Amino acid sequence: MSLSNQLKESRISKGLSQAYVAQTLNVSRQAISKWENNRGYPDIDNLISLSELYQVSIDELLYENKQLKEQISKNSKEITDKKKKIKYITQERNKDKDEGLFLLLLAGISSFIFPLGLLLSSFAIWKNKKSNSFYKLVYLVCVLALLLNLYDGYIHLANIMNWGEVSIEKIN
Repeated sequence: MSLSNQLKESRISKGLSQAYVAQTLNVSRQAISKWENNRGYPDIDNLISLSELYQVSIDELLYENKQLKEQISKNSKEITDKKKKIKYITQERNKDKDEGLFLLLLAGISSFIFPLGLLLSSFAIWKNKKSNSFYKLVYLVCVLALLLNLYDGYIHLANIMNWGEVSIEKIN
C-alpha cells in the first residue's frame, strides 16, 4: 500500500477531516489532499506529527514505500544543508559589522580631497563587502570620487605646466 493510501486510510479510520489534520499540523488542507492523492510527500517533521496524530508508527506509514523513504532522506539532508548555510550566512553577517554607511561617507568625502581622495576611495573599495548594506552604492560613489580626483589632478598638473594658458594682447 502506498503512503498516500495509508495516510488517507489512517485519517478516515480515526474519523478526522482533512481540515482538522491540516489545522493540527499547521499546513493547508490542500497539502493534506496532495499527500493523500500521491501528488506530494510530507516532510519528516509532518510525517512524525501524522504518525502521532493517527497513532500509527512511521514504519507502518512507510511500509513498502522505498521511493518515499529515499525522497524523505534526500529532503532531510537538503534541509540540514540549507539550515547550515543559513546559519553560516547569519553568523557571517553578525560577525562582520555593517560598514556600508561608513564607507559611503568616506567615499563621498574623498571626492573633495584631491590627493588623499585617491587613497581613501581605493581603501573604501578594498573594504567593501557584499554583506554591507550599501554594497553597490559604495562602489558607484568610489568610482565617481576616483574620476573627480583624477580630473582634479589633471587640472592641478595643467596649471603647473601652463597647459592651455591664454594670453591677451593689448591692442593700442
